[in-house]
Amino acid sequence: MSFFPKISFHREVEEYLTKVFRNNELITSLGAKETESKYQSLLSHLSHPPAFTTVRVNTHLSSVKHVKKMLFEEIQKQFKGICVPVLEHPELQDILLIPAIGPRQDLKKHESEVIVGAQCGYAVLRGAHVYVPGIISTSKFMKAGDLVSVYSDIEGKCKRGAKEFEGVKVFLGNGISELSRSEIFSSHGPVNGMGIRMIEPVYLSPSFDNNLPSVVVSHVLNPQPGERILDMCAAPGGKTTHLATLMHDQGEVIAMDKIANKVKRIKQNAELLQLNCIKAFCYDGTKALSVEKREDEQEGPPFLPESFDRILLDAPCSGMGQRPTMSYSSTLKELMSYQPLQRKLFTVAVKLLKPGGVLVYSTCTITLSENEEQVAWALETFPCLQLQRQEPHIGGEGMRGAGLALDQLKLLQRFDPSAATVQGMDIKALQDSQEDDLISLANKDCIGFFIAKFIKLNGK
Repeated sequence: MSFFPKISFHREVEEYLTKVFRNNELITSLGAKETESKYQSLLSHLSHPPAFTTVRVNTHLSSVKHVKKMLFEEIQKQFKGICVPVLEHPELQDILLIPAIGPRQDLKKHESEVIVGAQCGYAVLRGAHVYVPGIISTSKFMKAGDLVSVYSDIEGKCKRGAKEFEGVKVFLGNGISELSRSEIFSSHGPVNGMGIRMIEPVYLSPSFDNNLPSVVVSHVLNPQPGERILDMCAAPGGKTTHLATLMHDQGEVIAMDKIANKVKRIKQNAELLQLNCIKAFCYDGTKALSVEKREDEQEGPPFLPESFDRILLDAPCSGMGQRPTMSYSSTLKELMSYQPLQRKLFTVAVKLLKPGGVLVYSTCTITLSENEEQVAWALETFPCLQLQRQEPHIGGEGMRGAGLALDQLKLLQRFDPSAATVQGMDIKALQDSQEDDLISLANKDCIGFFIAKFIKLNGK
């Protein structure tokens, strides 16, 4: 049963998605009733956070056992003695999983209200406190130390500084204000720092940025020590550092992104994590192929053809698999703009890959046009490419509707939140669950994500 309303879209986007998720191939395979049921379940799951928080352990600096022990102790303190397990994933040895408790439906709402922006609200549902930049409105007489109820303005209709808001808002839980209303909205007031300390969130969950499928991607690429790897659209850099860790910091990981601040952050993270094999460059991936011979001393882009052993193209995408999202603001035109960009990047990636090399393509979206249709296009456009079996394969198979054969769909990995049959978890359900059941749920109840793995054949 849904606690939040299903995700909403612009009408044109909703009409487009309805056609995608009720396509003839799907209906022929599953039947109209099951097809519709899965689609409605997907819409509902997208507006709720995943059932687990994922923590990737940097095994270059610490052991999984040590981090697991520290996390368990910290969660016990944070959750005031509520016993929440920290699970090791049997197929991903550097992953820890923490169940999210919620939605908690028995929380009392307070008279004093705080309205936050949608993005801030999504972070709160994933375990964050409320920081000042995310606050849009507070009750008229709110003082520091007041008990307040926090709501998300999911449609973006609330005016900054408003003293009350009667529009569509979603309850996120209760907290204690760290600042008064006048301090938050004063022209000389704080522009950052904590505004509301959440003490009774609707979802009880520690705040981490990782998600399960994005960790799977690096394992699927399977970089080896001594190889030359390209992370083509690397920001924010989590996959870059994961690849370097899997290679035991031996070889070379080239990270590219066209936004300078993001590249600077990747370099800082590499230094912080003591990973020396990462080299990050501010560069547009669509222009990363060198058409002329270049000086061998030049280590940055553009690169000569066939320069890399393995390439990760975690492509810019419509991001429709991100959770929780209650209102998707992009237009159909914006949604459709990603496919041609992805194809430009993919074309460059194929040319930069050595014969015998591996290319992994991934997105955090749910559409056919950015996922299975891209695979069908790639196989037709580049005879040198062949789909490869993925290891580990813990998501579902690819989605029907792009004309791919069943054996091809089985080689793809689509993480589909609608595959999770339960929604939400309370303490009793958690205590009654076997560890295997919890791991199975974590594999399904995650963000929407897609992975395809190709090998470039010799002599084609």
